[in-house]
Amino acid sequence: MTIENPTPKNIHQGRNIKRFREMLGIKQEALAWELGEDWNQKKISLLEQKDQVEDKVLEKIAEILKVPAEAIKNFDDELAINVISNTINNNDNATMTNPAVLNYQPSFNPVDKMVELYERMLQQQKEMIEKLEKLIQEK
Repeated sequence: MTIENPTPKNIHQGRNIKRFREMLGIKQEALAWELGEDWNQKKISLLEQKDQVEDKVLEKIAEILKVPAEAIKNFDDELAINVISNTINNNDNATMTNPAVLNYQPSFNPVDKMVELYERMLQQQKEMIEKLEKLIQEK
């Protein structure tokens, strides 16, 4: 029995920016403010509709969101769901017929990674609130 790799999907980088931004609780206006004077909420909205984002812009957004640029470039929600599902169901009899699942031995604990991501998101949210409070006080 051979296992075929699924056909590579076109990763929608704009949608990934939106996903990470929303997971971190950052509004489009706040991201635009962080990017500089040339940016506004409407421009962020248009950017999030693009399939491909220029590397320079993507790098800057990744820096602001404190996520690797590669995560934005390559994140595929269906693949992530499959990995999580296979990890959770690793001892389920229904998955024992799938050799890919049988041989899958993660080198990390997915729960630890989720906790780590959640803690990082909370820290970034605190930092963003502090920046916004500072901005409000300056005006």
